[in-house]
Amino acid sequence: MSLPDVPGVLTSDALRLTGEGIAEWQLPSGMVPWFPGGHADPWNHIEAAMAMDLVGLTAEAEAAYQWLVDSQRPDGSWHQYYLADRVEQEKLDANVVAYIATGVWHHYLLTKDEGFVEAMWPVVEKAIGFVLDLQQPRGEILWARHTDGTPWSFALLTGSSSICHSLRCAVAVAEHLGHERPDWELSLGRLAEVIRTRPDDAFAPKHRWAMDWYYPVLSGALIGAAAREHLDDRRDTFVMDGKGVRCVSDRPWITAAETCECMMAYLLVGEHDFAADLFRWVQNLRDDDGRYFTGIVYPQLSHFPAGERSTYTASAIILGADALSRTSAASGLFVDHDLLPPIIEVSDDVRDPSLD
Repeated sequence: MSLPDVPGVLTSDALRLTGEGIAEWQLPSGMVPWFPGGHADPWNHIEAAMAMDLVGLTAEAEAAYQWLVDSQRPDGSWHQYYLADRVEQEKLDANVVAYIATGVWHHYLLTKDEGFVEAMWPVVEKAIGFVLDLQQPRGEILWARHTDGTPWSFALLTGSSSICHSLRCAVAVAEHLGHERPDWELSLGRLAEVIRTRPDDAFAPKHRWAMDWYYPVLSGALIGAAAREHLDDRRDTFVMDGKGVRCVSDRPWITAAETCECMMAYLLVGEHDFAADLFRWVQNLRDDDGRYFTGIVYPQLSHFPAGERSTYTASAIILGADALSRTSAASGLFVDHDLLPPIIEVSDDVRDPSLD
C-alpha cells in the first residue's frame, strides 16, 4: 500500500516512523495508552488504530480493535479511561463509545476485509444502541452515563458533532452488510438538525474551546456556504498565524491534534491552501524520533503538558497527512462526506417514537 506523503512537509518514511512510535508504546493487550505508564481512552485508542493502519501496521491496528472487542461492556459501552491493569475512570462517554463505527469503517475502506467488518458488526450495533439511548427528543445526545445507568444532565456540542460523523459511519457499515437501520438514519437527521440550529439550551456552553468551533463543520452537520461562514466567524479567535490552532480562545496554547482536526474542517470547505498551511505550521512540534509534543505555549515555546509526547497527537498527524494528500482509500472519510450516507432532512413533526 502507498503511505501518506505531504511533499515538502513530511515524507512517507517520516510518517512511518511516527506510526512505529505509536506501535512501540502499544501494550501486549493491544491497548494504546497516551504515553508509557499513562491511561488510554477508547476514542484516542481508535484514532491510534486508524493511524497505524495508514502506515501499514495492520496487525497492530487489528490488535487494537481486538482490545476493544475484549473490553466492551455488555451494554455496548466502554469506560472513559483505562490503565494497563484496570479501569481508571468508570464514566461511559457517548462520543467515546460511538467512535468504534468510524474506526471499523476506516479499517474496511483500507483493507476491504469482509471478515473484519462482519465480525465487528455486533460490536458496532451494541455501541450505537448505547449511544442512541442517550438521545433526547430534540436530537442532542447526552454526554455520558454513570455506571449505575444514571445519565448526565447535559449534552456537549463537540461530542454530539463527533457522534454525528460516527453515526454516518455506522449507517455505512449497516448498509454494506445489508442491515436496514432507518432508526439510526432518523436519529442522525435529528442530531444534525439540532447541531445546525443550536438552540440556546441544547448544549453546555463551551465557547472557549476550539473544538466547539470547528467540529460542527468536521462532523458534516454544517456544509457549503454555511460551513465556510461558520469557520470564518471565529477564525481570528482561534488561529495564531504561522503557529496553529489554540485549544482555548484566551490562551496562546497551540495543540497539534486540534490543529490537524481544524485543518480537515478547512479541507471540507475547499480551503486546501490554508489547510496545508495549518499542517505545515504544526510540524514544529515534531521531535527527532518522529513523535509529537502534545502542545506548545507562545511566546515561551515551552511544551505542555511539560514534555508530553502523546500517541493521540501522532495519530492526528498521520490522519491529517492522509486527508491532505488523499493517499489512501480511506483518505476521504473525514474530508469528503459525499462518500458517506447522506444526512436525511427532518422536520419538527417527524419524531422517533422511541425517543418520547
